[in-house]
Amino acid sequence: MKIVGFLVLLVLSWGVFSNAAISRNVSSRPPVVNIGAIFTFNSVIGRVAKVAIEAAVEDINSNSSVLGGTKLVVSMQDSDFSGLVGIMEALQFMATDVVAIVGPQADVLAHVISHVANELQVPLLSFAATDPTLSSLQYPFFVRTTQSDLFQMSAVADLVDYYNWKNVIAIYVDDDHGRNGIAALGDKLAEKRCKISYKAGISPIYKAGISPQLGRDEVMNILVQVALMESRIIVVHTYLNTGLVVLSVAQHLGMMGNGYVWIATDWLSTVVDSSPSLSMDTISSMQGVITLRQHTADSKLKSDFVSRWSQLTRKRRARFLKLNTYGLYAYDTVWMLAHAINAFLSDGGTISFSNDSRLQAAGGGTLNLEAMTIFDGGNLLLKEIYQTNRMGVTGLLQFDADRFLVRPAYDIINVVGTGIRNIGYWSNYSGLSIIPPETLYLKPPNRSSSNQQLLSVIWPGDATTRPRGWVFPNNGKELRIGIPNRVSYRAFVSQVNNSNTVRGFCIDVFTAALNLLPYAVPYRFIPFGDGKNNPSYTELVTLITKDVFDAVVGDIAIVTNRTKIVDFTQPFIESGLVIVAPMKRINSSAWAFLRPFTLEMWGVTAVFFLIVGTVVWILEHRLNDEFRGPPKRQVVTILWFSFSTMFFAHRENTVSTLGRMVLLIWLFVVLIIQSSYTASLTSILTVQQLSSPISGIDSLIKSDVPVGFQVGSFAENYLHEELGIAKSRLVSLGRREDYAKALEKGPKNGGVAAVVDELPYVQLFLSRQCKYKIIGQEFTKSGWGFAFPRDSPLAVDLSTAILQLSENGDLQRIHDKWLSRTTCSSDSTELESNQLHLKSFVGLYFLCGLVCFIALLVYFVLVVCQFSRDVPDEPVSSDQGSSRSRRLQKFFTFADEKEETVKSRSKRRQMEQSSRGSTNTETRHMEKTDSSNSNLSLSPH
Repeated sequence: MKIVGFLVLLVLSWGVFSNAAISRNVSSRPPVVNIGAIFTFNSVIGRVAKVAIEAAVEDINSNSSVLGGTKLVVSMQDSDFSGLVGIMEALQFMATDVVAIVGPQADVLAHVISHVANELQVPLLSFAATDPTLSSLQYPFFVRTTQSDLFQMSAVADLVDYYNWKNVIAIYVDDDHGRNGIAALGDKLAEKRCKISYKAGISPIYKAGISPQLGRDEVMNILVQVALMESRIIVVHTYLNTGLVVLSVAQHLGMMGNGYVWIATDWLSTVVDSSPSLSMDTISSMQGVITLRQHTADSKLKSDFVSRWSQLTRKRRARFLKLNTYGLYAYDTVWMLAHAINAFLSDGGTISFSNDSRLQAAGGGTLNLEAMTIFDGGNLLLKEIYQTNRMGVTGLLQFDADRFLVRPAYDIINVVGTGIRNIGYWSNYSGLSIIPPETLYLKPPNRSSSNQQLLSVIWPGDATTRPRGWVFPNNGKELRIGIPNRVSYRAFVSQVNNSNTVRGFCIDVFTAALNLLPYAVPYRFIPFGDGKNNPSYTELVTLITKDVFDAVVGDIAIVTNRTKIVDFTQPFIESGLVIVAPMKRINSSAWAFLRPFTLEMWGVTAVFFLIVGTVVWILEHRLNDEFRGPPKRQVVTILWFSFSTMFFAHRENTVSTLGRMVLLIWLFVVLIIQSSYTASLTSILTVQQLSSPISGIDSLIKSDVPVGFQVGSFAENYLHEELGIAKSRLVSLGRREDYAKALEKGPKNGGVAAVVDELPYVQLFLSRQCKYKIIGQEFTKSGWGFAFPRDSPLAVDLSTAILQLSENGDLQRIHDKWLSRTTCSSDSTELESNQLHLKSFVGLYFLCGLVCFIALLVYFVLVVCQFSRDVPDEPVSSDQGSSRSRRLQKFFTFADEKEETVKSRSKRRQMEQSSRGSTNTETRHMEKTDSSNSNLSLSPH
């Protein structure tokens, strides 16, 4: 077939056809339009398609409004499962003046014929070729009137992701249909961070020279290999007969039981839908399988056609033939072509054909190639086809910008018992759903994980719980586990005397977790390192990606750059970088009483003593004689009152409400400060103090002293790349004895000022080295875990096992067995107590300052109001500046006066005003009396 196809392509690929040709023209509205159809009559799809195509032609010709009186004539050719026969029939069609061809059915044949169609400009409308590589760019005259496998593989990938599986095995027919479909599946799985872990290609059973028994033997050999694999998720993308053989052999090998997941593409739903009855063996072999079916929306057109189906099959003596989705698409394809032809003729298109002069010059020989003609209206008819926008029995018939049918969707089906059960739908619009796609199209698209839903599934073996999807491969291979060949801190992991025995805290945790798994895991430990220095842990983890190790077990820190290339289990011990430094004892000194507070704290406290004293003096000055007197005495009073409150020994009484409020708050602040000072000073004088020139990671970064780190640890990269410490300051240390020597020497004698290492190592080091201490807190937070390849299911199961170890106490018991070895006590010593800093008392000082401010504000408002009431304004004068100055001077004099004096003066003024008012009243009364008497004397008698 390939040789024939190559010859045909060689003949037809000479370039652009010449226009110097003999033309055969037909009137614009011819009485007959010829189309062709190529498919395999005796296939499951072909038997249904033949009935559907004939029914469509009859319906079209019986309705004169479709083609305006023109009769549609279809010539069908049986490719009979043969690529060679299909090619020859297509070439024959090209010589019979057909305007379009319905088909082909097979993807392999579609690839070859599409080249011919491109050159002769005859549209191919295939209702069954689903190969995603049959693109409209390479084959512009190939029109796919069904759904592409690109969408079917998207649905399969979403299924795999929905059930949280990561690896699948793909079994496919080894031709264009199978290979290209599985390639699309691989791409879609990669988008979900899943993958195809194993591919198994099967020769097409109907290929020449292969008997069904030979095909069964090939399938048997493939499935034996598949059974040894880790993944239990098997996707079958084959033809109908091949797929049934795969399921039959799988049942024979016991691969249709618990733990397996079989996902079949739409070939299986086509078998179930089309076959009137299946044997019990066939039904038994597909129990629990999930399959897909192209979704066709319910409509009146569809229901009417389905109800006619039995009548159509009886008429053609195929009464037991059941309808499948490919039959629906075949029916719609003919109707789509008929409407496109009508639009073509209505737009002025003429059906004319031209011979190519180059084909005539080449000579067709027995192939009669010179008889093939170019359809002159091919481009216009193709345009009309892609402009289709109507409803058919499958739903909306319309093409998108990529020339795919719009709204691709699939039914998700579970084969159970003697029938099938719809568990949901998949659409390119909203993903997986239990709601029909037509309903979802009325809502905004939602592909969120929470919106993905399916009904429950009966899995193979009648299981109702979701299969894990993988088992440890039963292929005789042991898990290659790399372990660090440490030379220090061998309590974590070590190899015993160059033997195959490995022990340590990490090893015990790993084996205990494995014992909790519901399956056996064969493994062997492989030491990594030269045994003289600790190995590089980053390099050890990287070997997983190079397929040197299947896992790495040991004291492996979970850090960012490692999580980018491997997956880690749940941490089994907390870790983080800490600083270890030597400590010096601090002896008490004559100035020890100053150490509880920092200099800043001392300064702010002294300032607040003065502020509070001044505020109280202001509030009490006008009321309290104890806060009055000569200026010198008042200054002494402020100072004495301020600092005497430290010991609650102030002798001055406060009489004002505002003054008492300020003093109350201040005494509370003094109480807190005094208690804190006493506690800190007691600790300094009674507890042995230790100090270090390094106070934490910040002081270590700012200094220029050398810093030690453990060979092979990630600490080196972290100190240099993250914290910016120069590499010249970093000193590598191997054994814990080297830690002690380097710290003992110190930075001035070739040692180090501090060592930065992970907390578990440091705790083990300090269990025997009590003169060194951890400075500050952990400045990184991480943990130790076991490393596995990305998306390894074993990592997930081990994480669950580690959590079980933690919950039942076994993890702590393993820890105590290996790491609880403290032999020195540090009860009598402790690190230098931190001084009391200002930030610890900011809240108190803020409260006290706020109360002082409010009290002064209230006091000032009261004084101003009293001043305005008791001191009259001066007459307006031309010199406003001097007037304002005198007014301000009067205010200060008024504020300095005693409150009692001001009140008495105000009272006296009121009395004077009252007496002056009474005198004026008597004078006016006497004048009125005299006037009356005078009037009486002047009046006549």
